[in-house]
Amino acid sequence: MSLPFETENPWKTLTSSVVYDNKWIQVRHEEVLNPSGGPGIYGVVHYKNKAIGVIPIDDEGFTYLVGQYRYPLEEYSWEIPEGGGPIDEDPIEGAKRELLEETGLIAAQWTKIARVHLSNSVGDEEGFLYIAEQLTQAQQQPEDTEQLHVARIPLKEAIEMVMRSEITDSLSVMGLLKVARLRGI
Repeated sequence: MSLPFETENPWKTLTSSVVYDNKWIQVRHEEVLNPSGGPGIYGVVHYKNKAIGVIPIDDEGFTYLVGQYRYPLEEYSWEIPEGGGPIDEDPIEGAKRELLEETGLIAAQWTKIARVHLSNSVGDEEGFLYIAEQLTQAQQQPEDTEQLHVARIPLKEAIEMVMRSEITDSLSVMGLLKVARLRGI
């Protein structure tokens, strides 16, 4: 099935100004003409890193989730191992680094399963998802901003956690549901 699509941008940017900038994000305020020609505004969040997510699966069919308190949400969150990678870095390198940092795992086999956009109505964050297999345990190397708990659970249970809305992180939901589809779970 082929879907019809437009390739030309129907929006016109009249002005653009940076209203916030740090080493992770930049926020722009833009005056625009919308697709119907009317005036409007747009707030755009530019991400300075790629989002990287990993679904580690061991030989027994278990996966590893990382639990941590998420400051913006003001709540605890169970997620796949994930983090950021520099824009100019191959995403697989970020995936390897994040898996080791957060779980202490090293994978011999990697499979890219998705390229995604995480909130394309306000931001340009691009994400990449990988399955990591043939795992060996090394030393976890969390960053100083991370207080992590690692749980090894059956892959099917992690997918059920998504279905019960116990896992709500977008990269985790997308990655686990994609794995469920690929594995027939």
